[in-house]
Amino acid sequence: MAVSTTTHQPTDRKPLLSNRSIWNMSVGFLGIQAGFALQNGNASSILQRYGADVHELPNFWLVAPIIGMIVQPIIGYYSDGTWNRFGRRKPYFLAGALAACFGMMLMPNAGILAAALPLVLMGAGMLMIMDAAFNVAMEPFRALVADKLPSVQRTKGFSAQTALIGVGAVIGSWLPWFLAEKMSFTDTAPDGLVPDNVRWAFYIGGILLVAAILWTVLTTKEYPPEEQAKYGGETTSAPTKGALSAIVTDMVNMPKAMRQLGWVQFFSWFALFSMWVFTTPAIAHHVYGCAIDDTSSQSYSDASNWTGIIFGVYNGVSAVFALFLPRIAARLGRKNTHALALTCGGVGLISMYFASSPNFLIFSMAGVGIAWASILAMPYAMLAGALPAHKMGVYMGIFNFFITIPQIVSGIINRPIVKYIYGNNAIWAIVMGGIFFLFAAISVRFVEDKDDIIKH
Repeated sequence: MAVSTTTHQPTDRKPLLSNRSIWNMSVGFLGIQAGFALQNGNASSILQRYGADVHELPNFWLVAPIIGMIVQPIIGYYSDGTWNRFGRRKPYFLAGALAACFGMMLMPNAGILAAALPLVLMGAGMLMIMDAAFNVAMEPFRALVADKLPSVQRTKGFSAQTALIGVGAVIGSWLPWFLAEKMSFTDTAPDGLVPDNVRWAFYIGGILLVAAILWTVLTTKEYPPEEQAKYGGETTSAPTKGALSAIVTDMVNMPKAMRQLGWVQFFSWFALFSMWVFTTPAIAHHVYGCAIDDTSSQSYSDASNWTGIIFGVYNGVSAVFALFLPRIAARLGRKNTHALALTCGGVGLISMYFASSPNFLIFSMAGVGIAWASILAMPYAMLAGALPAHKMGVYMGIFNFFITIPQIVSGIINRPIVKYIYGNNAIWAIVMGGIFFLFAAISVRFVEDKDDIIKH
């Protein structure tokens, strides 16, 4: 339901929230990221088991950024103008969580529906459902933090969100390994089938996702329109034109700092997309010695399980490092903090080429974890201070373009590069990702962060 038309001048500063309230509002992101980590760590191997070649993987992964580019601005636009008995942002991430859970239950069981479509296309369809649902659930969380917190607490709020993202991602990344090693679930399967440890990890992840979202829904109270308007000076009104027209207008008029952050995001997310898509085939061939087209051997399963472990490492490091981000940013400034973290990520990915054993990759992922913590917090902390309060949702959604476009570019150009230049040796795609992290670190220097300058 759209809110009534009312305009306010800001008369009161948003109250400071307790640490407990700040953490409660982001618990849902723990569940989202657990599901997202399961997808990141296992989608490539699932699709390969369903018949996809390694150089075809970017094509399937393009589903995620394309859907995100469409869904997030629309969800942001409508959540800006929504208020009902469930709240402003909460109805969207609750609906997204339920849809994501449905997709997670079906993804490792695509063979049940394979009579309708080829198995690999059915798997891609389940991936699409998950991606759409994750985006519906994810977008309002960024706006919720900006809605609820005053400027002085935003770095803390996004850092708490990042820490919980890290915890959720560790759970999602390590679940398949835990079920195989500690609970005796089988971790091998013939081509066309998904091992039991992965299937049950998706089931558990889906349930955790819904439970975490419900925690935030039940413990977090959103400011009603009149109160939000009082704090933010925003216009609480029903939309006066269509979503597409409004989104295009806002894109044209986006703040300068948002455009500058776009370059940082482009290089960062190009690197991340390359890592998510190619880590399993890269380490299977480069570290475990598997043949490039091997997807059914025990060594390949070991590499797939180890990908989950090291993805858990980078998410665990990010969860811990996020706790220190507010203090580091207060000391160095947000720009310098972000540049330093991105440099660590670049060194981490490039170092994977020199891995002499699987354990070496733990060091590599520690660097990526530092970068990941900052990527999930610093750009949003810098951005929130440059955005008008009454357009927080739609601009957070538009900002997602700078996440999805580089992933689309990476997916398009990596396919021929990996096939014809790298000879299907995916480790070189990982190295290129590290170089792009370094480009991102350089780009941070050109961002205008007035909100940070004022506080320092």
